[in-house]
Amino acid sequence: MTAVDPNFRVDTPPAGRPRMPRWRVRLSTWLPFLLPALILLGWEAGSHLGLISTQILPRPSAVLTKAWGLLLSGELLTHLGVSALRALTGLAIGGSLGFALGLANGLSERSAILTDTTVQMIRNIPILALIPLAIIWFGVGEVSRLFLVAISVFFPIYINTYHGVRNVDPQLIEMGRAYGMSRRTLFRRVSFPGALPSIFVGLRYALGLMWFVLVVAETLAAKAGLGYMAMQAREFMMLDVVVLSILLYALLGKLADMITRALEVRALAWNPAYARH
Repeated sequence: MTAVDPNFRVDTPPAGRPRMPRWRVRLSTWLPFLLPALILLGWEAGSHLGLISTQILPRPSAVLTKAWGLLLSGELLTHLGVSALRALTGLAIGGSLGFALGLANGLSERSAILTDTTVQMIRNIPILALIPLAIIWFGVGEVSRLFLVAISVFFPIYINTYHGVRNVDPQLIEMGRAYGMSRRTLFRRVSFPGALPSIFVGLRYALGLMWFVLVVAETLAAKAGLGYMAMQAREFMMLDVVVLSILLYALLGKLADMITRALEVRALAWNPAYARH
């Protein structure tokens, strides 16, 4: 019988899913944009063939040409900057309040009893129904627009934060207590990480509502912003600018979602479901 060297080791591959080839990673990155690209190409071809009237829907090439002209003049960047600042300010205000209250109600039964029912009642009021009230309270200035954006992002972030904290595995919490963790350490090591997936879902949903409400908010006597640009274009029947505004909202929404997804993957790298391939 042949002797076995005691220093000989067989390196077994690490457990888990095999790493995806680079070409498949690149394909999965660009494949989601295939359908929008095909729609734009079909739209352009339909316009050239006379199947789509340019009096109803301008060609993508015409919209792109208009966008380039507005970019060179600086007008487009001004409107983009104003809309982005409004969106981020409203998100910071409403999101931080929703996050704080969601944590408080998720961690404290007493706090939930006192405030959750009231929040749920207010949540069922349509956001657009609050426009007259916002105008009466704050006038038609910047505060009204920020109020509408902030309240639109407050509820999805609150609900998902509250849900995430409440649905952390209780066995993990009991295990942490058994190891002598303080309440602060238990929150930092167990409750908060366990709630993060739900919190990110709320953030992604809030970002979609943020852009939707911002379109309406920027029609309230605004002097700049993408919504203002679209309203001015409607007055003068400039369809290419109206379509450009719509496409920019879609692109901004997608960009915000991609950034959130990247943060989600980085923050939840410890979770096998979010592990990089």
